[in-house]
Amino acid sequence: MVNFYRVKNMNFKNMFKHLKLITHHKWVVFKLCCKIGEPWRGLVHDLSKYSPTEFGESIKYYSGKHSPITEARLDKGYSEAWLHHKGRNKHHTEYWIDNETSDKMLVMPYKYAAEMVCDMLAAGIVYEGKNWTKESELAYWNREKQIKQVNPKIKEFITVVMTQVAEKGIDEVLTKKNIKSQYDKCVNK
Repeated sequence: MVNFYRVKNMNFKNMFKHLKLITHHKWVVFKLCCKIGEPWRGLVHDLSKYSPTEFGESIKYYSGKHSPITEARLDKGYSEAWLHHKGRNKHHTEYWIDNETSDKMLVMPYKYAAEMVCDMLAAGIVYEGKNWTKESELAYWNREKQIKQVNPKIKEFITVVMTQVAEKGIDEVLTKKNIKSQYDKCVNK
Protein backbone atom coordinates (compact mmCIF):
# COMPACT_ATOMS: atom_id res chain seq x y z
CA MET A 1 0.00 0.00 0.00
CA VAL A 2 1.31 3.43 -0.92
CA ASN A 3 1.20 5.81 2.01
CA PHE A 4 0.81 9.27 0.52
CA TYR A 5 2.16 10.86 3.69
CA ARG A 6 5.49 9.14 3.06
CA VAL A 7 5.90 9.41 -0.69
CA LYS A 8 9.40 10.78 -1.18
CA ASN A 9 9.67 13.96 -3.17
CA MET A 10 5.89 14.21 -3.30
CA ASN A 11 4.96 16.97 -5.65
CA PHE A 12 2.23 19.07 -4.04
CA LYS A 13 1.45 20.58 -7.41
CA ASN A 14 0.65 17.08 -8.70
CA MET A 15 -1.41 16.39 -5.60
CA PHE A 16 -3.65 19.39 -6.25
CA LYS A 17 -3.84 18.72 -9.99
CA HIS A 18 -4.86 15.12 -9.39
CA LEU A 19 -7.36 16.13 -6.71
CA LYS A 20 -8.90 18.64 -9.13
CA LEU A 21 -9.01 16.05 -11.92
CA ILE A 22 -10.72 13.29 -9.95
CA THR A 23 -13.14 15.71 -8.32
CA HIS A 24 -14.07 17.17 -11.71
CA HIS A 25 -14.59 13.63 -13.05
CA LYS A 26 -16.81 12.75 -10.06
CA TRP A 27 -18.86 15.91 -10.64
CA VAL A 28 -19.49 15.04 -14.30
CA VAL A 29 -20.41 11.45 -13.37
CA PHE A 30 -22.81 12.79 -10.73
CA LYS A 31 -24.54 15.08 -13.23
CA LEU A 32 -24.87 12.24 -15.78
CA CYS A 33 -26.13 9.81 -13.13
CA CYS A 34 -28.78 12.36 -12.12
CA LYS A 35 -29.95 12.45 -15.76
CA ILE A 36 -30.57 8.69 -15.69
CA GLY A 37 -32.25 8.68 -12.28
CA GLU A 38 -29.29 7.26 -10.31
CA PRO A 39 -28.09 10.22 -8.20
CA TRP A 40 -26.86 7.99 -5.36
CA ARG A 41 -24.58 6.08 -7.74
CA GLY A 42 -23.19 9.43 -8.90
CA LEU A 43 -22.69 10.64 -5.35
CA VAL A 44 -20.74 7.58 -4.17
CA HIS A 45 -18.92 7.10 -7.48
CA ASP A 46 -15.16 6.51 -7.15
CA LEU A 47 -14.87 7.48 -3.49
CA SER A 48 -12.01 4.99 -3.21
CA LYS A 49 -9.89 7.33 -5.36
CA TYR A 50 -9.46 9.46 -2.23
CA SER A 51 -8.11 6.52 -0.21
CA PRO A 52 -4.39 6.45 0.68
CA THR A 53 -3.73 3.47 -1.62
CA GLU A 54 -5.24 5.04 -4.72
CA PHE A 55 -4.54 8.71 -4.07
CA GLY A 56 -0.96 8.13 -2.96
CA GLU A 57 0.04 6.10 -5.99
CA SER A 58 -1.79 8.50 -8.28
CA ILE A 59 0.18 11.46 -6.93
CA LYS A 60 3.45 9.59 -7.24
CA TYR A 61 2.78 8.65 -10.88
CA TYR A 62 0.79 11.71 -11.98
CA SER A 63 1.98 12.98 -15.35
CA GLY A 64 -0.95 15.04 -16.57
CA LYS A 65 -0.78 13.21 -19.90
CA HIS A 66 -2.58 9.96 -19.08
CA SER A 67 -3.65 7.82 -16.17
CA PRO A 68 -1.22 7.40 -13.26
CA ILE A 69 -2.19 3.72 -13.43
CA THR A 70 -0.43 3.48 -16.80
CA GLU A 71 2.70 5.10 -15.35
CA ALA A 72 2.70 2.75 -12.35
CA ARG A 73 2.37 -0.27 -14.64
CA LEU A 74 5.28 0.95 -16.75
CA ASP A 75 7.42 1.40 -13.64
CA LYS A 76 6.41 -1.60 -11.50
CA GLY A 77 4.49 -3.88 -13.86
CA TYR A 78 1.24 -3.40 -11.92
CA SER A 79 -0.76 -0.71 -10.19
CA GLU A 80 -1.78 -1.00 -6.55
CA ALA A 81 -4.30 1.78 -7.14
CA TRP A 82 -6.01 -0.16 -9.93
CA LEU A 83 -6.08 -3.44 -7.99
CA HIS A 84 -7.62 -1.56 -5.05
CA HIS A 85 -10.04 0.39 -7.25
CA LYS A 86 -11.49 -2.43 -9.35
CA GLY A 87 -12.10 -4.54 -6.26
CA ARG A 88 -14.21 -1.88 -4.57
CA ASN A 89 -16.15 -0.28 -7.39
CA LYS A 90 -18.94 -2.38 -8.87
CA HIS A 91 -19.31 -0.11 -11.90
CA HIS A 92 -16.15 -1.66 -13.37
CA THR A 93 -16.57 -4.75 -15.52
CA GLU A 94 -13.46 -6.23 -13.91
CA TYR A 95 -15.34 -6.44 -10.59
CA TRP A 96 -17.76 -8.90 -12.22
CA ILE A 97 -15.18 -11.44 -13.38
CA ASP A 98 -15.05 -14.64 -11.34
CA ASN A 99 -12.85 -17.34 -12.78
CA GLU A 100 -14.15 -19.83 -10.21
CA THR A 101 -17.70 -19.86 -11.63
CA SER A 102 -19.12 -21.46 -14.75
CA ASP A 103 -20.06 -18.04 -16.13
CA LYS A 104 -16.69 -16.32 -15.79
CA MET A 105 -18.05 -12.89 -16.73
CA LEU A 106 -21.15 -12.13 -14.70
CA VAL A 107 -23.95 -9.75 -15.71
CA MET A 108 -23.67 -6.42 -13.94
CA PRO A 109 -26.86 -5.33 -12.17
CA TYR A 110 -28.61 -2.37 -13.79
CA LYS A 111 -27.54 0.35 -11.34
CA TYR A 112 -23.84 -0.44 -11.80
CA ALA A 113 -24.11 -0.84 -15.58
CA ALA A 114 -25.88 2.53 -15.77
CA GLU A 115 -23.19 4.13 -13.57
CA MET A 116 -20.50 2.56 -15.78
CA VAL A 117 -21.93 4.21 -18.90
CA CYS A 118 -21.92 7.58 -17.11
CA ASP A 119 -18.35 6.93 -15.94
CA MET A 120 -17.17 6.10 -19.45
CA LEU A 121 -18.74 9.23 -20.91
CA ALA A 122 -17.47 11.43 -18.08
CA ALA A 123 -13.94 10.08 -18.49
CA GLY A 124 -13.97 11.03 -22.15
CA ILE A 125 -15.47 14.45 -21.48
CA VAL A 126 -12.98 15.27 -18.69
CA TYR A 127 -9.81 13.77 -20.16
CA GLU A 128 -10.37 14.84 -23.78
CA GLY A 129 -11.70 18.27 -22.87
CA LYS A 130 -12.54 20.44 -25.85
CA ASN A 131 -11.50 17.63 -28.22
CA TRP A 132 -14.36 15.41 -27.02
CA THR A 133 -17.20 14.78 -29.46
CA LYS A 134 -20.33 12.68 -29.14
CA GLU A 135 -18.63 10.13 -31.42
CA SER A 136 -15.49 9.90 -29.24
CA GLU A 137 -16.75 7.29 -26.79
CA LEU A 138 -18.03 4.93 -29.48
CA ALA A 139 -14.66 5.04 -31.25
CA TYR A 140 -12.87 4.38 -27.94
CA TRP A 141 -15.31 1.59 -27.00
CA ASN A 142 -14.97 -0.10 -30.40
CA ARG A 143 -11.22 -0.43 -29.74
CA GLU A 144 -11.63 -1.48 -26.10
CA LYS A 145 -14.36 -4.08 -26.57
CA GLN A 146 -12.01 -6.23 -28.66
CA ILE A 147 -9.75 -6.83 -25.66
CA LYS A 148 -11.92 -6.15 -22.61
CA GLN A 149 -13.32 -9.08 -20.65
CA VAL A 150 -16.98 -8.33 -20.12
CA ASN A 151 -20.21 -10.29 -20.19
CA PRO A 152 -21.53 -10.33 -23.79
CA LYS A 153 -24.90 -8.88 -22.69
CA ILE A 154 -23.18 -5.95 -20.96
CA LYS A 155 -20.87 -5.52 -23.95
CA GLU A 156 -23.95 -5.21 -26.15
CA PHE A 157 -25.55 -2.75 -23.72
CA ILE A 158 -22.48 -0.50 -23.80
CA THR A 159 -22.28 -0.73 -27.60
CA VAL A 160 -25.96 0.20 -28.02
CA VAL A 161 -25.73 3.18 -25.66
CA MET A 162 -22.47 4.50 -27.12
CA THR A 163 -23.87 4.13 -30.64
CA GLN A 164 -26.95 6.09 -29.59
CA VAL A 165 -24.78 8.81 -28.05
CA ALA A 166 -22.73 9.03 -31.26
CA GLU A 167 -25.91 9.42 -33.31
CA LYS A 168 -28.12 11.54 -31.03
CA GLY A 169 -25.96 13.07 -28.30
CA ILE A 170 -25.92 12.70 -24.53
CA ASP A 171 -29.00 14.74 -23.71
CA GLU A 172 -31.35 12.63 -25.81
CA VAL A 173 -29.84 9.26 -24.86
CA LEU A 174 -29.14 9.64 -21.15
CA THR A 175 -32.63 9.41 -19.74
CA LYS A 176 -33.83 6.99 -17.08
CA LYS A 177 -36.37 5.49 -19.48
CA ASN A 178 -33.92 4.96 -22.35
CA ILE A 179 -31.01 3.55 -20.33
CA LYS A 180 -33.28 1.14 -18.43
CA SER A 181 -34.98 0.11 -21.69
CA GLN A 182 -31.68 -0.57 -23.45
CA TYR A 183 -30.37 -2.53 -20.46
CA ASP A 184 -33.52 -4.67 -20.37
CA LYS A 185 -33.39 -5.32 -24.12
CA CYS A 186 -29.76 -6.45 -23.95
CA VAL A 187 -29.78 -8.33 -20.66
CA ASN A 188 -33.26 -9.80 -20.41
CA LYS A 189 -33.77 -11.15 -23.91
